[in-house]
Amino acid sequence: MNNVLLGSIEAGGTKFVCAVGDSSFNVQEQVVFPTGEPEETLAQVIEFFSAHPVAAIGIGSFGPVEVDPASADYGKILATPKLAWRGVNILASLKKHLAIPLFLTTDVNSSAYGEYVKGASVNDHSCVYFTVGTGIGGGAIQNGQFIGGYTHAEMGHTFIKRHPLDQDFEGVCPYHGADCLEGVASGPSLLARTGQKGEQLPENHEIWTILAYYIAQMVLNARLNFAPERVILGGGVMQQEHLMEKIRATFEELNNGYVEVPDVREYIVNPAISGNGSATVGNFALALRELEK
Repeated sequence: MNNVLLGSIEAGGTKFVCAVGDSSFNVQEQVVFPTGEPEETLAQVIEFFSAHPVAAIGIGSFGPVEVDPASADYGKILATPKLAWRGVNILASLKKHLAIPLFLTTDVNSSAYGEYVKGASVNDHSCVYFTVGTGIGGGAIQNGQFIGGYTHAEMGHTFIKRHPLDQDFEGVCPYHGADCLEGVASGPSLLARTGQKGEQLPENHEIWTILAYYIAQMVLNARLNFAPERVILGGGVMQQEHLMEKIRATFEELNNGYVEVPDVREYIVNPAISGNGSATVGNFALALRELEK
């Protein structure tokens, strides 16, 4: 479809990003506002798209969230730590005001889809995308379809093996402490150990070796479980270029030659879409897919 306008909503735990794009998934208009109380925040979304009409909207939401279109609760936020949003049905709220096709998935699924249609995995049939930032989440695509069943995957809470230098850290995950990836490898875990943000720490700080060990396990588990053609690492923690090299080297050590992968520099990559725009592109593509059904 040419000359059609598409909408994107990145419903993040900290901020909402609403955008209008063309059929080539280029942003035409965009607005960013903090994630406040549900009624106020969704009113801002509706106001934006009332002023900038589109043919369909793709939504990537923080979670957990019901993503099964066949469910009566499709679009409902589940047991999120953001208590005010628990039980809020984003789709139902928007449908009262926007009589257009809407598609909702997780924010990390949207990012994965963006990289799949126009980014690092544009020539692949499969990929796994991880975001490593305030939290950790993962989305997997096989032949254009998201991996999931009963609900969406929660790869950021996969259990991992502790680093020898990190045995005493109690972790930051309220559910699993230091036993899961988010508890030991997210941005808050870095801050909890060092009292500093990543950009403030020198490259030779031992925390990078520790984080690389956990993130490399995450990538290896993705390879073992899904056998994707590419693994893409995004999010604020991954802004450190030296960390990527440590992850690749540690991945090869942990794999120990067991499973085949392409050149690790081509297999484990950062997002190819600039400006943290993977989710927006993915939402545009998902909106178009919904419109074409």
